[in-house]
Amino acid sequence: MIFSMIYGIISSLFYVALHPINNGAFPKPLTPLEENRLIEQMIKGEKNARDTLIEHNLRLVAHIVKKYSTEKTEQDDLISIGTIGLIKGISTFNPTKGIKLATYVARCIENEILMHFRSLKKTAQDISINEPIDTDKDGNDLSLIDIIADDSNLIEDLDLRMKTENLKKYMKQVLTPRERLIISLRFGLVGGKEYTQKEVAHKLDISRSYVSRLEKKALIKLYNRFCDSDINSQNT
Repeated sequence: MIFSMIYGIISSLFYVALHPINNGAFPKPLTPLEENRLIEQMIKGEKNARDTLIEHNLRLVAHIVKKYSTEKTEQDDLISIGTIGLIKGISTFNPTKGIKLATYVARCIENEILMHFRSLKKTAQDISINEPIDTDKDGNDLSLIDIIADDSNLIEDLDLRMKTENLKKYMKQVLTPRERLIISLRFGLVGGKEYTQKEVAHKLDISRSYVSRLEKKALIKLYNRFCDSDINSQNT
């Protein structure tokens, strides 16, 4: 439970850092050649390649959110949640399964959003990781479980545990008490419940827009702290 919440925070760091806040314009879609090259680099462990794939697929999150968002105030929450699905999809993509990146990532984004609604009891739709999402080169059905379930999960879990410890430390180092409280409430670090920006605003008696600004500011601080840590580790 705690690891899924930490994963959400770490994923949101990328969203805030990559989201086109200033001019609202998304990066142009990658050409098939560029996408394949970046996928190959990502598989070799190049972090910048993964980040570039995430950045150039953010428009897919916005497109899918339009199908589920009923209120303007709900869009920011759904975009953040959808971006978590995007990052999970990019990070677990396996090109040897014969499925297109956009197809797989889109399903991951939708599943993340639908599971969010399910947790809030806004929908009764069942989400199954065994549901076919595409076919392989031989025409056999492929499900999410076929693609996600592999030995790399163990490595990812260990990496996540390390990031969890770092996150706790970095929150104390770079965030103000109010920023720590907002991040804790938004991502379920207080009692396990994830609060919406509107609920946090009501609880702290401040405006929702102010909560949004403080949340983005805090996530950028954490993102920069994680980046500084990566740079330092590479130089040692």
